[in-house]
Amino acid sequence: MSSLSRELVFLILQFLDEEKFKETVHKLEQESAFFFNMKYFEEQVQAGEWDEVEKYLCGFTKVEDNRYSMKIFFEIRKQKYLEALDRQEPNIYYIYISHHFTLFIDILVANIRNDRAKAVEILVKDLKVFSTFNEELFKEITQLLTLDNFRQNEQLSKYGDTKSARSIMLVELKKLIEANPLFREKLTLPVFKASRLRTLINQSLNWQHQLCKNPRPNPDIKTLFIDHTCASNNGGRAPPPTNSSLSGPVPKAGVFPPIGAHGPFQPIVSPSAGWMATANLSMPQPGPPGLVQQQQPPVTAAFLKHPRTPPGGGPGLEYQMAESEHLMKRARVGPSDEVSFSGSTHPPNSYSLDDLPKTVVRLLNQGSNVMSMDFHPQQQTILLAGTNVGEISIWEIGTRERMVHKPFKVWDLSACSMPFQTTLVKDAAVSVNRCIWGPDGSILGVAFSKHIVQIYTYNQSGELRQHLEIDAHVGGVNDIAFAQPNKQMCIVTCGDDKTIKVWDAVGGRRLYMFEGHEAPVYSFIFSTAIDGKIKAWLYDCLGSRVDYDAPGLWCTTMAYSTDGTRLFSCGTSKEGEAHLVEWNESEGAIKREYSGFKKRSMGVVQFDTTKNRFLAAGDEFQIKFWDMDNNDMLTATGPNNGLPARPRLRFNKEGSLLAVSTSDNGFIILANNDGQRMVRMLESQAYERTRALSDSVKPSITGPLGPIPNASSSMVTAIERDRMQTPLSIGNLANAESSKVVDIKPRIVEGADKPTSWKLPDIVDSSHLKALRLPDPTAASKVMRLIYTNSGLSLLALASNAIHKLWKWQRSERNPSGKSTASIVPQLWQPTNGALMSNDVNESKSAEESAACIALSKNDSYVMSASGGKVSLFNMMTFKVMTTFMPPPPAATYLAFHPQDNNIIAIGMEDSTIQIYNVRVDEVKMKLKGHQKPITGLAFSQTLNALLCIWNINGWEKRKSRNIQSPPGHPSSLVGETKVQFHNDQRHLLVIHESQIAIYDHQLECLKLWSPRESLSAAISSAIYSCDGMLLYTGFSDGAVGVFDADNLRLRCRIAPSAYISSSISSSNSTAYPAVIASHPSDPNQFALGMSDGSVHVIEPADADPKWGGSTSQDNNAALPLPLPSSNPSNSALNSQPSETPSR
Repeated sequence: MSSLSRELVFLILQFLDEEKFKETVHKLEQESAFFFNMKYFEEQVQAGEWDEVEKYLCGFTKVEDNRYSMKIFFEIRKQKYLEALDRQEPNIYYIYISHHFTLFIDILVANIRNDRAKAVEILVKDLKVFSTFNEELFKEITQLLTLDNFRQNEQLSKYGDTKSARSIMLVELKKLIEANPLFREKLTLPVFKASRLRTLINQSLNWQHQLCKNPRPNPDIKTLFIDHTCASNNGGRAPPPTNSSLSGPVPKAGVFPPIGAHGPFQPIVSPSAGWMATANLSMPQPGPPGLVQQQQPPVTAAFLKHPRTPPGGGPGLEYQMAESEHLMKRARVGPSDEVSFSGSTHPPNSYSLDDLPKTVVRLLNQGSNVMSMDFHPQQQTILLAGTNVGEISIWEIGTRERMVHKPFKVWDLSACSMPFQTTLVKDAAVSVNRCIWGPDGSILGVAFSKHIVQIYTYNQSGELRQHLEIDAHVGGVNDIAFAQPNKQMCIVTCGDDKTIKVWDAVGGRRLYMFEGHEAPVYSFIFSTAIDGKIKAWLYDCLGSRVDYDAPGLWCTTMAYSTDGTRLFSCGTSKEGEAHLVEWNESEGAIKREYSGFKKRSMGVVQFDTTKNRFLAAGDEFQIKFWDMDNNDMLTATGPNNGLPARPRLRFNKEGSLLAVSTSDNGFIILANNDGQRMVRMLESQAYERTRALSDSVKPSITGPLGPIPNASSSMVTAIERDRMQTPLSIGNLANAESSKVVDIKPRIVEGADKPTSWKLPDIVDSSHLKALRLPDPTAASKVMRLIYTNSGLSLLALASNAIHKLWKWQRSERNPSGKSTASIVPQLWQPTNGALMSNDVNESKSAEESAACIALSKNDSYVMSASGGKVSLFNMMTFKVMTTFMPPPPAATYLAFHPQDNNIIAIGMEDSTIQIYNVRVDEVKMKLKGHQKPITGLAFSQTLNALLCIWNINGWEKRKSRNIQSPPGHPSSLVGETKVQFHNDQRHLLVIHESQIAIYDHQLECLKLWSPRESLSAAISSAIYSCDGMLLYTGFSDGAVGVFDADNLRLRCRIAPSAYISSSISSSNSTAYPAVIASHPSDPNQFALGMSDGSVHVIEPADADPKWGGSTSQDNNAALPLPLPSSNPSNSALNSQPSETPSR
């Protein structure tokens, strides 16, 4: 609803109140949900009108909306229940006639039994809904029935009379309502003068009177239904009102002038009306087509998904009258005013095959299997992608830059339903089912395979901010769309619970729920379920108005042509047969079925439309194209490998680019001639920016690591060579030279082993970054383990003396989020009692010599830790030891929580075994054997269902193990600790050893390896992925830090110790180095260093360049991974060009 329409409601409320229409006032308050009348609510509660109380509340919130709403309804129903239990004393009547006494006793007993029965009814109908959230509380409430007086219950012993109990409850309810975000800005009326609606009407009448040709001094106004005119002086009939430039168009008879006329209000008729046998379109709908708002009369079908906005954007349409002869015709924005449903014909399309995007211009690596894609509605080269591990990314196709990367994370688990929390505990794996942009690209939505949708806001600079997280459905959320009924932005979802729901996009409140499908709802324009049923809905919640069977009778998606005039669907049967059809909307019948699909194939066919001309679908490892007016397939293109059997695809708005998922966790971008020109233009712009930056920075920098010249002309040449590629033909994609696509498979140039000068960004001064040494007045002791809390608000260190230290950043004007930052000094936090978190130590071995290990629970409430002695479980709020277990020997050397069950923890032991321990029952469930040395690293993979060595975590059988490879020039037998970390895709593995950092695949095959040399020649001390998996932070034993690209191990920049360690400290302790590195959980460019001298530093890029090594290319051997040794037969083909191995 527009802001002016909203204000009109407030004016009507004021008018009704002034006219003493009390019941109508409160009914409008409830139905509009704009103003919650706390005074009226209090009156109804004090009067015990519980039905009216709940009815009024339901206009603003439902029980399941959030925890505040649940508490409100619980308190009300509990009070109603207690009052029923308390009404066991009927009114005492004085009986003077003795033979009536028996009858009186019968009445008394009946009254008591009736009140007890009422309490049981309240318990079963009203309170049982809360049993799923707190079963113990429900049992306790039920037990009150067994008591003669519920005040015998200790917690209710102070319960007074009914009046005082209601007053006490009201105080609590008011606090809950004020805290509930759904009531925000609804508890007070806007301030405006009394009788404001009357004033506006009088002003309108005065204005109309001034326009009269013969205005009378004292006009006699008898009606508001028509514009006022004064009768002519001779008594003749007044002329009819005209549309002058001042007065504007006169409203049609019987239609109230739209409030939306005050603003840019462009109604559009729902294109689904032709499917309605009783269609009667009295009012077109505003905004881009979406869910249809009920109007008068309410008989327009629901339109559950927005087609792309029609081109042209002509003027808004006038409101149509119900008597219009064009009721069964669709009004359109564009050159053609009307299109008949029944007799519509489409002129033959004139096209060239060059109009189809068939040339590969980009091959990009997402890192995990792409499940959904959507181009930005305005920025034609911005692509949103979601994957099977729940992550989303935003790519700039022109520059190949991944602008945003968000791994899956529940923002507020405490606000989610218990069924969802239980599901996550049992199985934490979550996939993206659909990701989609809003109509103007300022908002995007993600539907996940379990319960929730997440809504982000997006701005032109590429910044993504959390907006809403909605626990939308029980089971998977299969589709999501944005709609604007009555200019109110809404979110539409459908899911496995067989429902379709509409949510307010501002506050996340549920507006409507549509039920009627008998199977999980798979998708919608019209809603389609996996039993093949197609339904359409209205905003009246009276059931579906359309019920048809889709071809294939299983998974079906629907889409309109770009201009919204033609409707298509693509369905896949359980046997794998695909059916692509065009519908005749006026009859609800299939108009045309397209041929060319393989008879049977694995997976569900995905399709899309473009340019009002073409259809495209993924089938048989190809992309197939159809002319909309021809049943036969137009052409097909695609290699025999590289694409999955039925790839996912998506056109951009103009149809010049087509994104297609690949079988190796990436996607390709196909382009026509227009698309190629657009991509080349963006490449050229990026190149010019890089060259300008290179030309503007000429002087070289001399630092403690030697001369550091800036980007030279040879680098610009390299950039130009890499960026300005010849487009690939999809026909030879499988055999294409990987060296041509620098983003995916960078080639090691010939002679890479020859020494060359350093040409990478070298940060040697504190002015080139933001660094903060955290305050610590206690005695220094080597930092053994360092970890950010999952919220990113704190940093936890475990020192070699077995003591934990916790730094917390406080919320302030400079840091309103309270997130960790190098710009603000945090507090070294301790509870008020001054307690320390100190681990149990081994008396036979000093803590400094013992292995330290630490693991943090997902909600940051508990930390599990060991320093050579027993494993301790600490409460992070009180620092108290909750429990200890597993006394040595052997001692614990590494800890890792099971990804699907917080009660299960894998414990690497000093005797080379891995113990799978259940904390809840204090029992070792399994002991894994297979190593020969103490365990120094553990990592779980949810995708592979595995724990390295690799072990299968279902049966805990050993799958595979491998010794790490020795880099060239190192002895074949490596000694020292080896640590591991899974990449975000859960399929690739980072291996860290003092001699190397290496990337392994899930078969434990080494894909890339980098070894210290030249300017970074010291031994590696620690390494870790950034939170988005794009960077790799590596510490060296000389104090330097290297920032690498995670996919190809190319060095982006080098940070000298002098940049983050002050000269006074470095001179007194020249041997300090990063013993451990921690990466921030949400900021990919922030990391922390735990030093060998006990200090902790937080490091961020300088404000002038917010990314590490942002725009500099690398072309020297220090930046490249080493050739893999020929001793490994599996890698013999990669000896000369190791980076040719396909990346993730």
